[in-house]
Amino acid sequence: MTSFGTLATPVGTLGVVSSGDAITHVGWRMLRPADAAARADPLLDQAIAQLAEYFAGTRRSFDLPVDLGAPAEGTRAVLTCLHETVGYGESITYGDLAARSGSGIPARGIGAIMGANPIPIIVPCHRVLASDGLGGYSGGEPGKGPATKRWLLEFEGALPAPLF
Repeated sequence: MTSFGTLATPVGTLGVVSSGDAITHVGWRMLRPADAAARADPLLDQAIAQLAEYFAGTRRSFDLPVDLGAPAEGTRAVLTCLHETVGYGESITYGDLAARSGSGIPARGIGAIMGANPIPIIVPCHRVLASDGLGGYSGGEPGKGPATKRWLLEFEGALPAPLF
């Protein structure tokens, strides 16, 4: 049985799904899953509290169990590598993440994996950049993906704020 909660943030309202054992989804434009119960879930409460602390600027890492579902082995390797090795205020290019993960997936494939990340913010796909700029971002409110990515990177100090 899953639990669902929301959190208003500077980059839109996030939905969070917990299985009770792990966080399984975080995202924008999320509706309560059909199997989500209105029940006490300490893990969901902890996840929402940690996300609130992150957006308040008082948390730099998450101490939450995550469940990426059943992706292909290479996808799991890339997301796990990102989650475990790219910290707050850091960034990495698609190509460097491909090499660091040892997955054998080319840089172009890393972008698709980031777009399919079920747990953004906690598994920080916003920290993955193109070698020649910001790169894409499928998170955020509709039509605001790149602006959301820029905001998150500026917030973490990984990208200087624009002068104008």
